[in-house]
Amino acid sequence: MTMLVGKKAPSFNADAVLNGGEFVENFSLEQYIGKKHVVFYFYPLDFTFVCPTEIIAFQRRIKDFEDRNVQVIGCSVDSKFSHWAWLNTPPNSGGIQGVKYPLVADINKTIALNFGVLAGHYDYTESGENTFVGNGGGDAVAYRGLFLIDKTGIVRHQLVNDLPLGRSIDETLRMIDALQFFENNGEVCPADWHKGADGMKDTAEGVASYLATH
Repeated sequence: MTMLVGKKAPSFNADAVLNGGEFVENFSLEQYIGKKHVVFYFYPLDFTFVCPTEIIAFQRRIKDFEDRNVQVIGCSVDSKFSHWAWLNTPPNSGGIQGVKYPLVADINKTIALNFGVLAGHYDYTESGENTFVGNGGGDAVAYRGLFLIDKTGIVRHQLVNDLPLGRSIDETLRMIDALQFFENNGEVCPADWHKGADGMKDTAEGVASYLATH
């Protein structure tokens, strides 16, 4: 597993589907540098069961992200055609129709590999053949990784869940609020901090003052 916090997010150029059905080539994160924070998240596969609950949940809360000037981007190891088909399948038939934010196609699995969320590793058999060894015996899919990337392209928050464990949209928004609070005020965010609460100075005196009043 790769720790990317504090480092520049790995670059890529890949096919993506935007606005629920528009194919785009050479999609990259660089287009948001200097403009927006980015939530870049991975999910294992199209046409599965936990994944649509997360993908649709992000869409249902998309205004909360837009109000914070944050771009949400999803990614899996499927092709752009699989993304397109799923995006054009109604939710009551197992699809994600209505999702408008970009879905990146990582069919070569290089993006998941570079972000350190590929669920396993490549190895060689005794006969010298290249093979994929999935963690727990699984396929070459991505864990449920999520990366909060600032306007300079630096990863500021990283979360990786195992395949059965869905993520919290509220917690993602809380981390965005915490990062933006720090950027705007220069104060750090204590345990269980939420938007509107006090921050504190990153000093011994600051900690003592905060603990004395909370």
